[in-house]
Amino acid sequence: MDTLSQVIRLHEDDNVAIARNTLPAGTVLEDLDGLVVRTEVPAAHKIALRNVEAGELVRRYGQTIGRASVRIERGEHVHIHNVSMGDFERDYAFGEDMKPVDQARETLTFQGIRRADGRVATRNYIGVVSTVNCSATVSKMVAQHFSAPGRLDAYPNVDGVVPVTHSFGCCIDHNGEGIQQLRRTIGGFVKHANFAGVLVIGLGCEANQMGAIFMTGGIAPGPTMVPLVMQEQGGTQKTVDAAIKAIDTMLPLANQVVREPLPISHLNIALQCGGSDGYSGITANPALGAAVDLLVQHGGTAILSETPEIYGAEHLLTRRAVSLEVGEKIVERIRWWESYAEREKGSIDNNPTPGNKAGGLTTILEKSLGAVAKSGSTPLMGVYRYAEPIDTHGLVFMDAPGYDPMGATGQIASGANLVVFTTGRGSCFGAKPAPSIKLATNTLMYNRMRDDMDINCGDIMDGSVSVREKGEQIFRSIIEIASGAQSKSEALGVGNEEFVPWMIGAQM
Repeated sequence: MDTLSQVIRLHEDDNVAIARNTLPAGTVLEDLDGLVVRTEVPAAHKIALRNVEAGELVRRYGQTIGRASVRIERGEHVHIHNVSMGDFERDYAFGEDMKPVDQARETLTFQGIRRADGRVATRNYIGVVSTVNCSATVSKMVAQHFSAPGRLDAYPNVDGVVPVTHSFGCCIDHNGEGIQQLRRTIGGFVKHANFAGVLVIGLGCEANQMGAIFMTGGIAPGPTMVPLVMQEQGGTQKTVDAAIKAIDTMLPLANQVVREPLPISHLNIALQCGGSDGYSGITANPALGAAVDLLVQHGGTAILSETPEIYGAEHLLTRRAVSLEVGEKIVERIRWWESYAEREKGSIDNNPTPGNKAGGLTTILEKSLGAVAKSGSTPLMGVYRYAEPIDTHGLVFMDAPGYDPMGATGQIASGANLVVFTTGRGSCFGAKPAPSIKLATNTLMYNRMRDDMDINCGDIMDGSVSVREKGEQIFRSIIEIASGAQSKSEALGVGNEEFVPWMIGAQM
């Protein structure tokens, strides 16, 4: 990357470049043969490197990000006023770019928690999980009881009591796909390794019956897995009292854990991005991709997700698919989303959000190409439905909407024990029971939001650090935080409200 240039050109075939800082109209870019900026180009936005005719492809990363909707003059600001998505083609070339992983020669470890059944945790919480919105308040009241100052002082190895509440669970087909997915999601949290114990609280008459959750999830009640039904307990206060008593019994057991050196192969990382900007695909996302490559080399697992945010870039994953079957699963999910958008009379290009567009992203194709960079370069080993348990190591993909809390909820339900989240606009995100590490794409935002951001990737743009070096820093941070060091969101107490299941199916 030429650190002296006022713009960043990512590929020799690109007809646009990215502004490092705002370029006022009339600015002369001497390193681009005296290109004159015709209209102001905000920081992280695109400038035309040559004339682009109406209907011609606009290219960034050496890939298509849309078509010119009108003629674009050299030096003009390139954005939503003169670019639309249009038709485009992708060459899926299944497995063509798949390369075997060079396994790490050394065995790295982190300080993890091994459960009695062999599962490995990065945190040691007790969860209070509601089956339905009707039991959400009780679940929160129980968790609030244990958040009082000094309440957990006798249990220093317990990280806290977490409410897992939501707005669904009733008035839906009792046997349909929607309730099955909800049960799979709740069951994934109930069984999550980062919970030493769990209370599951239901109202009693909801469609999402307690017994069905336990049966479909293969969950058995016991000393650290306690079901409570409000209508059977005698109402709100009696349920709260019973839940507090049950947790008081769990706490001494939960406190007995000891962290020990465990292989990196036990780490299962959810990859997320939110509040993306024009720098995301240049700094934080590729740096996270470099960290993912290191993780996979050490036997760990990384979960890429948010299907609408790989749309138009899915061919970069199919080309790395370990098999034709895996590659075709990605395409099948893309086709499902196209049909879904058509049925709902929407457009997948409704994503990017207004904030993304203010940050320089013009189309979903441009956003997706940057988002896929989080996945690094290793083979795609598997494709999973929302909240399905991940049963393979390496890079995998999980189907989910592009809404960050919804995607992360599914990833954690599938087994992720840590989240790494890139952001350009400044997403304030946490995801208990999994710790969340936030990567800033640019230095300006990082300095403004230091309380929320764990790592600044903006220094990649000034040339003081390479993408590979930043990836190594992220990888070291993953190990430290998986070993018990607090992330910024944990220090702020963020993460109790981010359980957002993807609810599908008609509400009756």
